[in-house]
Amino acid sequence: MDKPPPPGVKAVALVESNSRPGGVQLVSTHRTNKTADPMDLVELAQTIQKADEFVKATAGSKLTEIANQIRYLQERARKALEEAKRDNNLHHYACNLVKKPGTIYYLYERESGQKYMSILSPQEWGPSCPHDFIGAYKLEHDQSWTPIEEMEERSTQFALIDKILNTQNAIQDSAGVNVSELSGQHPT
Repeated sequence: MDKPPPPGVKAVALVESNSRPGGVQLVSTHRTNKTADPMDLVELAQTIQKADEFVKATAGSKLTEIANQIRYLQERARKALEEAKRDNNLHHYACNLVKKPGTIYYLYERESGQKYMSILSPQEWGPSCPHDFIGAYKLEHDQSWTPIEEMEERSTQFALIDKILNTQNAIQDSAGVNVSELSGQHPT
């Protein structure tokens, strides 16, 4: 009868012994069925237990990474929704002129609570500014709005995108260059 493993050590599954698999004697049973050192089984059990711990740690690490990515994506989604709401509100505020991309608009609020867009900045109004200034926004070509305090960062992003696109175009253009054009020879 099998003895239970000592406390703290998991049972080890060993390969069944069969001296004649499929009815054929493959090797000498005297040589293969040697008595093993009992410490080999303990060492094998400890190795399996250590492997279990590593598997749990690796899975835990991967799940933690995924949880962090989920939190990041949730934050990005929250920010995207806030920006969409802001952009939608800015498009619907009162404005007596056609809004054109690339222009900075200034948001004011009347005493009545009505918010409206103007092309006049508080500096242009000077001390005679009739309403409360709320903020300044640039209308982008994709119809999104960039707050004035984020304009420099957004311009840097657009410049980087343009640089990448121009580099990609240069690569594609150079891929179609004829070798004879590079050497200065003209085809005959």
